Amino acid sequence: MTDDTAGAGGIPGTRSLRPLAGVLAAMAVSLTGTRISLVALPWFVLVTTGSATQTGLVAFCEMTPYVVVKAFTGPLVDRIGPRAVSWTTDLASAVAAAAIPLFRSLDLLPFPLLLALVALIGAARGPGDLAKEVMVPEAAERGRVPLERATGLAGVTERLASTVGLAVGGSLVALLGPLTGLAVVAGCFALGSVIVRLALPRGMGHAVEDAPSQAPGPGPGYWRRFGEGFTFLRGEPLLLTVTVMVGITNFLDAAFNSVLVPVWARESGHGPSAIGLMGSVMGAAAVGGSLIAAVVAHRLRRRVVALGGFLLAGAPRFLALAFDAPLGVVLAVFAVSGFGAGFVNPVLGAVLVERVPRRMLGRVNALGDSLAWAGIPLGGLVAGAAATAVGLVPVLLAGGTAYFLTTNLTGLRPEWREMDRTRGRGAPKPHAEEDDASPGRANAAM
Repeated sequence: MTDDTAGAGGIPGTRSLRPLAGVLAAMAVSLTGTRISLVALPWFVLVTTGSATQTGLVAFCEMTPYVVVKAFTGPLVDRIGPRAVSWTTDLASAVAAAAIPLFRSLDLLPFPLLLALVALIGAARGPGDLAKEVMVPEAAERGRVPLERATGLAGVTERLASTVGLAVGGSLVALLGPLTGLAVVAGCFALGSVIVRLALPRGMGHAVEDAPSQAPGPGPGYWRRFGEGFTFLRGEPLLLTVTVMVGITNFLDAAFNSVLVPVWARESGHGPSAIGLMGSVMGAAAVGGSLIAAVVAHRLRRRVVALGGFLLAGAPRFLALAFDAPLGVVLAVFAVSGFGAGFVNPVLGAVLVERVPRRMLGRVNALGDSLAWAGIPLGGLVAGAAATAVGLVPVLLAGGTAYFLTTNLTGLRPEWREMDRTRGRGAPKPHAEEDDASPGRANAAM
């Protein structure tokens, strides 16, 4: 693998870890803000309305724009460049998040306005998350870092953000209230915008169509770009199978995190600090799993690693809460689940990176992510209505059973055998030299 630019003023062909470090830092702070909001926002709605249904409605209003906007942003990321998209959308998220505690302090926050602000945060987060994901392979090339290691480090970053964000979120909400937590969320998004705008090398994150190998003149239109991405994804059975499975597990995870865990915390009397503690334990264990995966995953059979990770990460969490286990047992289960989860994204991320042409990276990644996240808006909505109708325990049992069946039955499909054959396709070329057959990245959101 060669490197055409080391960074701002860099020497061609030299190795520089600055781009990868910058992207990971931007991911870390923005994801930390997102994780704090996972505690602050549901708890704010629960304590002000007392309604699990309205809590689910807020989650629906955030994640629906996230998925829809992200699905249609891919061609624009390819055209405009991920760097510009990332810092502008993070700034928009910061403004919307800051408006919630501001309007609440002025007694000007009716529920419909809260839903509108939450929807704006979701609409901005989608393109921002996509843009950072798209920059990871380019940063890996510049630093000559193997794809499994780069995606593993991205997984470690996500897990660290979950650990820190949920711990900080739980502590802030318990000590200072949910509005303080939302103010910190706004600060995290603003810092992520600054890092991308000012800290990354000048040659980082430009539109792939600007590469010298591209023909002069205006490129294809938006809808043609979108159609190319859809056609490519439809012709990749492995990517489609993984995306559908992850879509179902994401639906279940959204139901669990946005509604079922807060309701359990309230009914059990453990409160918001327990939410932060559980998330932090799981995140810390996932960091360990991701670090191990970053070092050894490229030597292991990918299918076995991915399925084993899903087996540990999914159903046990639902069952621990359903059977009213003591908090110590719950924390132990979450630790085991986190360790398993740490192995999943590095493997799936590396497989998807290798199968997508770099010039189509944004649009295919956006479509894959959006399909994988399509059930997330409904997760909280369905869980809130179901918990209100039949109670918490039956919903937890149903969710755990569905998680187990989905991951194990899907993993037996013949398409998954392609996971262990993907390596032979080789590492991606630098974007200045690629052709239509060169591999790139599409990342299923977890």
